Amino acid sequence: MKPAPFRYHRARDLAGATRLLAELGEDAKVIAGGQSLVAMMNFRLARPQHLVDIAALRELDHLGTDADGALRVGALTTHHTVETAPPGTLGAEFEVLRAAMRWIGHLPIRTRGTAGGSIAHADATAEWCLLAVALDAAFLVHGPRGRRRIAAGDFFLGPYTTALDPDELLTEIVFPRPAPYAALTEFAARRGDFAIVSAAVDLDVQGAAVRGGRVALGGVAPVPVRVPEAEEVLAGGGSFAACAAAAAAAVEPPDDANGSASYRKQLIATLVRRACEEAVSR
Repeated sequence: MKPAPFRYHRARDLAGATRLLAELGEDAKVIAGGQSLVAMMNFRLARPQHLVDIAALRELDHLGTDADGALRVGALTTHHTVETAPPGTLGAEFEVLRAAMRWIGHLPIRTRGTAGGSIAHADATAEWCLLAVALDAAFLVHGPRGRRRIAAGDFFLGPYTTALDPDELLTEIVFPRPAPYAALTEFAARRGDFAIVSAAVDLDVQGAAVRGGRVALGGVAPVPVRVPEAEEVLAGGGSFAACAAAAAAAVEPPDDANGSASYRKQLIATLVRRACEEAVSR
């Protein structure tokens, strides 16, 4: 199929992009790499009347740590840029991001797709969305009323739905603190497909002991979710197997064509344990 008719607008700067979004309203969609939106348009699942192309906004293409040790990822930074970042850019403190990129589609998708596009698309199985929730990221957004910061836990509202207003643009993802003992893993029917279940952990390791951590899941709810029950097991000194079992027991995943709820629970138990083991092996 081909997309429904639309009008194309190319933004030259950030102010121009937000001005276009304010003028065009809810009938407009932002496009950068286009790896999610174009496919939905071709299937007529999305029918925007206007496309606002922000690919020329090179100030949104950056990757690096700031003076406080936070990692700042520009919205136009591609998956492949993170995957191939020099050791000094990410280092061991954020190696989880580099490692997670291998799960995203195939090389052509990773070369064109952007971090900001993935997050704004808000697919509950997307790796960037899960990383943001697991690592307590925040998003910087710009609009006619200025800039605001939204915590990842408040950003994802439902399937493909976020806290972004129609006239706002996601400009940067901020991972506020190092995560040297973090990992993401997932299972899909074929390599490069959307995950059936994904799991991410960020462990608090002191010496040779795990003192706690964060556990998050994708593909089990309309948005990526943290699992406090599993985190309590880690904080209490429980084993990785017990943490994984608690995660599987705590959620009620859906039944659909990709698998039953009981099948997803088995995947959760396997993937959470695997993510924990991978995290401490770093």
